[in-house]
Amino acid sequence: MHPLPFARTCGLALLTALTGCTTAPPDSIAPVSRLTEPHTAQPLSATLPSADQIAERLREPLTADAAVQLALQNNRGLQARLARLGVTAADVDAAGRLLNPGFRFSRLTRGSEVELERGWHIDLARLLTLPLVRAAEQRRLQAEQQQAAADTLALAADTRRAWVRAVAAEEALAYRRQVREAAEAGAELARRMQVAGNFNALARAREQGFEADARLALARTEAQRLAARERLVRLLSLEDGSALRLPERLPDLPTTPREQAGIEAQALAQRLDVQAARLTLEQSARQLDLARMTRWVSMLELGTVRNSSNEQPTQRGWEVALELPLFGPGPQPKAEALAREAAHVAADTAIQARSEAREAYGLYRSAFDVARQHRDELLPLAQRVSSEQLLRYNAMLIGVFELLADARAQVAAVSATQEALRDFWVAQADLDQALVGRVAPALPQAAAAAPTAATH
Repeated sequence: MHPLPFARTCGLALLTALTGCTTAPPDSIAPVSRLTEPHTAQPLSATLPSADQIAERLREPLTADAAVQLALQNNRGLQARLARLGVTAADVDAAGRLLNPGFRFSRLTRGSEVELERGWHIDLARLLTLPLVRAAEQRRLQAEQQQAAADTLALAADTRRAWVRAVAAEEALAYRRQVREAAEAGAELARRMQVAGNFNALARAREQGFEADARLALARTEAQRLAARERLVRLLSLEDGSALRLPERLPDLPTTPREQAGIEAQALAQRLDVQAARLTLEQSARQLDLARMTRWVSMLELGTVRNSSNEQPTQRGWEVALELPLFGPGPQPKAEALAREAAHVAADTAIQARSEAREAYGLYRSAFDVARQHRDELLPLAQRVSSEQLLRYNAMLIGVFELLADARAQVAAVSATQEALRDFWVAQADLDQALVGRVAPALPQAAAAAPTAATH
């Protein structure tokens, strides 16, 4: 076997080094962080906080912003999503390179004649279409980064909503405990007065019924508090929620609501799912162009050949190998179907974005109006009625149980005010999310136990 010429050997070695080596893929988290940081004020990192850092944050009552920051740093589901994005980045990086060159060797004998054949070959079709492949793969990576950023912002919105519900549950639990204590005191007073002959059985039964309602409402509120708290603990990826401290009450209602002019256009410009759909559409269009270019020739290889024999002079030359898609339509039909799918998905995403933005803003304004009406009208009116009843009690115009009955009627007003404030802050979190990603706005819910207490 005769060695290959030195220059050709060096050239093939250089080609192998340039195309076959593996380099580290680019940082795939940094682009996602640039997309999310303007909305979260928190850069993304693949490094989890230590146990001491988490404990330090939990020493003080956790605010909504602090809860979002901790979730973006410590949520294991988000970390897995970012790690999966690194896998995609590595695949895209590998797809944008030339395939490794191939080497063929054969040894043929005919009597005493020994023939050796050696050849190097590269995928020439891949080389010619490499710029188009790289552009398409970059669009795919950008679409994945946009989707990862949308998932990150969805986690931030879920954490904020969970924080609102957890704090509201804490406040409701404290109030229901006060109601139960008052109901127990009223029931005990009714028992003593009946024993003394100053109270009838019907009036005492009413007080006992209110006490039972108060205990039942407290049990339901404790269950709701547990569920809301554990939901927040899961989003923060805390192993033990016992160290989690929350504020005693929600922030006050703002003075005025937001004015969102051109909310549909704002959603189309900012929403990451819309941007990801656009990038996917561009990537599918480039893939369709690539499929059309390789419609008739799916593989084109160019190589060098060197044959040597112990009885004949050495043969040198080159060869071209073609692979023709004679037994199938090739990749074009699939690429056309994917392009049609991407076009429909992009249009549907835009329709969903506009509708969700309108719905979220409408529910936000409605929640603000309801909360303001409870704060400025219904609750002050209930307090005024209570004050008037207290004046009548001091003037000995009504008895203690009439005063207690009026106090029980205030339970519904206070509970409805708390729930209206909770619904407003949830609606604001939904509105913020609707401007950057997918959201299913939650309709406000009324308490089931309040009307029962108000009827006594």
